[in-house]
Amino acid sequence: MKNRFQDLTSGDLYSNKKQVKWLVILVSLVIGTGSIWYTNRLVEELKERERRQIELLSKALEYASTTSENLTFISQEIINQNYSIPIIMVDSEGDPFEFRNIIFKKNATKEDSAKTLEKELIEMQEEYEPIYLSEADIQVYYRNSELLLNLKYYPYVQLAVILLFGVLAYTLFNQSKIAEQNRVWAGLTKETAHQLGTPIASLMAWIDYLRNSPVWEENREIIQEMDKDVVKLRMVTERFSSIGSKPVIQPENLYESIEETITYLRPRISTKVDLIINADSKDLDAMMNKPLFEWVIENICKNGVDAMKGKGTITIDVIQDSDKYVIVDISDTGKGMEKNMFKKVFNPGFSTRQRGWGLGLTLAKRIIEGYHGGKIFVKNSEIGKGTTFRIVLHGSQEGASQFVTEGILEY
Repeated sequence: MKNRFQDLTSGDLYSNKKQVKWLVILVSLVIGTGSIWYTNRLVEELKERERRQIELLSKALEYASTTSENLTFISQEIINQNYSIPIIMVDSEGDPFEFRNIIFKKNATKEDSAKTLEKELIEMQEEYEPIYLSEADIQVYYRNSELLLNLKYYPYVQLAVILLFGVLAYTLFNQSKIAEQNRVWAGLTKETAHQLGTPIASLMAWIDYLRNSPVWEENREIIQEMDKDVVKLRMVTERFSSIGSKPVIQPENLYESIEETITYLRPRISTKVDLIINADSKDLDAMMNKPLFEWVIENICKNGVDAMKGKGTITIDVIQDSDKYVIVDISDTGKGMEKNMFKKVFNPGFSTRQRGWGLGLTLAKRIIEGYHGGKIFVKNSEIGKGTTFRIVLHGSQEGASQFVTEGILEY
């Protein structure tokens, strides 16, 4: 346990956030259990003390009933000093004739008071054995005082407060860490975009120079491919720049955006992979930032190609769910995954590839949910048959505005 705690505290707490969460819960339970055990000891001691007090009171009453001496001390210092322990004294017939510390309803009638007294007597009979005053033929019934009852339930309240505090502390830590990561992420992407800008501009100038040089005719295809790669680099720079600042979300043709991405991917992946697009309509619009959305589609499709080991089919279904939402389902025929992996695949650093960085799906989730106000999740997956990712986007300006104000998409 000690070594485990040292591992958690000496390393990155955020990367071990699940272990930290369970550690907080465990510490809270240990503290709460100790508090319950100690309080229960106090409760038992107070129970015994109250019983001895009732026995003393009973003996005083019995003595008072059998003597004619001056009983001022017994009456004032013993009998009348019981301000907390409820008691009921019954005669040989079992009828109450004296009681103390019984709470009656305000403005209660005699009948109501009698019912209250009867109910209290039944509860006392169930809780403790009575104390018999043989000389006076009286039975004294009692129950725990309100102070003792409150003390009995106090540790459970304390445990709930400790657990609530632990959850609140963990949540605040988690949110502050996420906010810090977001700032670092935004700063890194903006700096990356800035650093890429200069060499890309230089490459564009060189390609333009080659187009107007004598080598153009002999190397036309090579230069054209170089131009495509530079265009791609410009797109990557634009994507990084969009992540580093608030992206512009506007209506875009969903089918055309996906088709452009697929057209770019086809010559760059295995020829044994079929890319198929099915759409309810080619005129569906969605609220999106086109470069970032295309990056998401590209990442998921590349993951699908890896899962299929370069051989299989990737199917993209574009569905109009309602006037507010549009759906994109991306299915592959790869190796699939267990259900307990559905959420883990979006965690930073999680990858099933030996050389994978585990950032593709994390980036996709950030783009769709953080910037587009949509939803991305694993719809279904089956081992040996494949996986389907679902993306839900707003299909109208009103939907996107609602996300900006509420910050959530319920689907």
